[in-house]
Amino acid sequence: MLKLDITSARKFLPENWLTSRLDALGTAHTMLKEGNGPGGEFTGWVHLPRDFEQEELRRIREAAGRIRANSQVLVVIGIGGSYLGARAVIELLDSADHKLASTGGPEIFFAGNGLSSDALAALLDYVADRDFSVNVISKSGTTTEPAVAFRIFRALLEKKYGKEGARTRIYATTDACRGALKGLAETKGYEAFVVPDAVGGRYSVLTAVGLLPIAVAGVDMEALLAGAAEARTALLVPGSENPAWQYAAARNALYESGKRVELLVGYEPAFRFFGEWWKQLYGESEGKQGRGLFPASVEFTADLHSMGQYIQQGERMLMETVVSFQRTHREILIPNDPDNVDGLNFLTGKSIQFVAEQAMRGTLLAHADGGVPNMVLKAQGRDPRTVGQLIYFFEYACGLSGYLLGVNPFDQPGVEAYKKNMFALLGKPGYEERREELLQRL
Repeated sequence: MLKLDITSARKFLPENWLTSRLDALGTAHTMLKEGNGPGGEFTGWVHLPRDFEQEELRRIREAAGRIRANSQVLVVIGIGGSYLGARAVIELLDSADHKLASTGGPEIFFAGNGLSSDALAALLDYVADRDFSVNVISKSGTTTEPAVAFRIFRALLEKKYGKEGARTRIYATTDACRGALKGLAETKGYEAFVVPDAVGGRYSVLTAVGLLPIAVAGVDMEALLAGAAEARTALLVPGSENPAWQYAAARNALYESGKRVELLVGYEPAFRFFGEWWKQLYGESEGKQGRGLFPASVEFTADLHSMGQYIQQGERMLMETVVSFQRTHREILIPNDPDNVDGLNFLTGKSIQFVAEQAMRGTLLAHADGGVPNMVLKAQGRDPRTVGQLIYFFEYACGLSGYLLGVNPFDQPGVEAYKKNMFALLGKPGYEERREELLQRL
């Protein structure tokens, strides 16, 4: 199980940082467990690892098998929580570079998460002479970015394979009962999977939203869910020894002391998109009513050569949460150089992992000395069970943190503001008056 080390943060925390928050944490814990707090209708993820329907898991497994058998590429179309979790898990368990993928399955690309013509064109060119399938993920089916991308890829599939052939290569993950994509899937006969009503997008990685692409990548879904179930069992035990309680309390205390930015730190390039998933999870859950830590992520040691100066001596508004994997997939030893041109023969015979561990320890001490408190979340290794634990840990701690902050961690009212302006400027019917107003301001 995961272990949280707050040693380097202690001198920044008041003596009662945890004890003064135990009652509030207990209340937050009950609200999450019982689903009776603000946004409680979206806490289905709390018990999901225990209650996941085996029939749905079987269907996901079979669909993934078909995609792996008949496709060289899977294009996953979705935005926000509809793709970040799947991409985070796939890259963390394999490689940040698809060219180094080792599962033997299809290459997996993600589309519909932006509006870049060049990026879309490059992917269209890439799949043009390859067999490919599409997994489109959208609860409504009308979100602009994925809807536009799906319209384009659906047309390409139908041109390439015919309407019947395209039908067998399109998989829709959407609402169980309503919405444009649900209606289209029923009309066209696409195989459909459900986005549960009780699970919001940023908490949905352990539903069909994330699990179908993850299974296509060759990841052991059962082990991933088992790890999340283990974390659920451990973290639903209330009390001061609960690492998620400690994490939520410490970051809340540091926020109240003036720390306004939390850096999620990884030492593996493959961790990069886990950081992107984490940023949405905490940014959308806490950033409201003028409150909340700003979530950012960095990759060490690479970013120590670019962001390190600011972290060490810039404005003292930062705190760090480091995710450290205790095991590597392979050990690489540093060879001896008879000429010792680089002066590194003192490292001869030592492993890269050993060097990385000392770099991490030295960085933690330096940053703490520079006024940056840090916590270390220790994980066993980059394997499905441990990643399942990580996902559940951060989701549960996020729910606790939001309630400690006094906000609803399961809504995102501010997300709609830009959409309304975009629709007006694009000339969407019903937005004419807003369009005139905006054009006068531009």
